Amino acid sequence: MSRSFEELLREAEAVPVDGWDFSWLDGRATEQRPSWGYQRTIGERLARVHAALDLQTGGGEVLAGVPELPPVMVATEGWPPNVALATRLLHPLGAVVVADAEEGPLPFAAEAFDLVTSRHPVAVRWAEIARVLRPGGSYLAQHVGPASVFELVEYFLGPQPEAVRRGRHPDDAHREAAAAGLEVVDLRLESLHTEFRDIGAVVYFLRKVIWMVPGFTVERYRDRLLELHRRIEAEGPFTARTTRYLIEARKPA
Repeated sequence: MSRSFEELLREAEAVPVDGWDFSWLDGRATEQRPSWGYQRTIGERLARVHAALDLQTGGGEVLAGVPELPPVMVATEGWPPNVALATRLLHPLGAVVVADAEEGPLPFAAEAFDLVTSRHPVAVRWAEIARVLRPGGSYLAQHVGPASVFELVEYFLGPQPEAVRRGRHPDDAHREAAAAGLEVVDLRLESLHTEFRDIGAVVYFLRKVIWMVPGFTVERYRDRLLELHRRIEAEGPFTARTTRYLIEARKPA
């Protein structure tokens, strides 16, 4: 028997949304993963360097799943609840977590790191990344691409201007990296399948990824949520396209 709209809302509103562990969505939502396997990719590179920096680490979940960290491993995070989560998770593994406002200069000396990584950064400080990389070092990251999950975004916000839909385009990242003096040596974009199987999964996702529908609350969007709940009940999962790109930008030796 299907669960009621109100029951699903109450459950999704009550669950904590700190960190970047999305395991609560198991069985309720799915997201196809990029072919390059980001955690595996950075794991291979981290095992070969001496000093690395992971920017906007969230709760540290991705970094903690890497088999071998380098002798010097630093992670930054700007949201206080996530700083606490990442500290508890990464300190036992030998990584240092630094609270960083995610704007302005990075709190590190020039040429301090062989590798800088980041998974789904909100903003990229290209000039600062170039500054803290040693000559020959690389920035290796997975970014959210343009119009990602916009089927869901536009369901709540309506059609978005082309400039908004084009935001986070990899061509822009390529240009900004080059302007900072980095050479882009790898750039791969993929469009992937995502589905939400109940309205609770939608609510949880929008509470956690707060920039998708700014100012989202259940009360504000209750009517649209009820309509979407009925649609899922009648037609099956709500589907969307997620875009991701892998970028590696190297500092000249």
